[in-house]
Amino acid sequence: MAAIIAAVAIGFAVARSTGLLDSPAETATPAAPATTAEQAIAQLEARLKDKPDDVEGWQMLGWSFFETNRYAEAATAYRRAVALSPNNGELWSALGEALVMAGPDKPMPADAVKAFETAIAKNAQDPRARYFLAVNKDLNGDHKGAIEDWFALLKATPAGAPWEADLKRTIEQVAEREKIDVKARLAAVTSAPATPGTPEVATAAIPGPSREQMSAATKLPPGQQEAMVRGMVDGLAARLAQNPRDADGWIRLMRSRMVLGETAQAKVALDTALKTFGNAPAERDRLLAAAKELGVPGA
Repeated sequence: MAAIIAAVAIGFAVARSTGLLDSPAETATPAAPATTAEQAIAQLEARLKDKPDDVEGWQMLGWSFFETNRYAEAATAYRRAVALSPNNGELWSALGEALVMAGPDKPMPADAVKAFETAIAKNAQDPRARYFLAVNKDLNGDHKGAIEDWFALLKATPAGAPWEADLKRTIEQVAEREKIDVKARLAAVTSAPATPGTPEVATAAIPGPSREQMSAATKLPPGQQEAMVRGMVDGLAARLAQNPRDADGWIRLMRSRMVLGETAQAKVALDTALKTFGNAPAERDRLLAAAKELGVPGA
């Protein structure tokens, strides 16, 4: 079960690269009253009643439900998205992860496996689907096959990618459990170089809605768009206050604060995260690298 323990961390990290870094908040629009995550979801749902064929809207709704731990509803939203865009491997992969999280009885429900297999058929390199299908192999007794698949994924992973450490830890834990020697192989792994034009690995693939995606999903007036985003960001901050040992979450929060022009709060988030991971040098280095990339003051 070690693979399942790390599944959530890796699933979040490889979910997708976003456009948050592409549009720092240049202009300040008078904000509407603060919008909570629940209000944001209600506004998305209302918009989708009027435009039920809006693929990006369903994707945004699925992400919103997932971020608020409403996994079954996230899966329902992603099902609508894949029905409208059946060739989008990313959507199938997101559906699979939501189904894994929503499954109360089985760690890897059959419909989740099917979603991941479909994702791979659309995009053979989808890292989230590759990871979870290897988890499925491990759960079904093919431990060596799972480890081989994880090694293949690790080899294709850029150095410093958000999911790299969790992936290595999964390999180590399953190998130790099954008495498979992987120490030399792990030490010899050479990560893939970053592809030109892709986001920096410190923040790449940390999930979160871009301003463009939020706008496209809601078509609300600019002030309300900002308030809606701020409500989601404040919800993330509240979750981190309850569960601070989430480095990816702190990176998302810093990035979101910078997008909103809330540089002071971004600096507070960085300082809090660094204190939280005071005894974890690798996580501190990643947090600092992300903060520097994002332009957080003092990074």
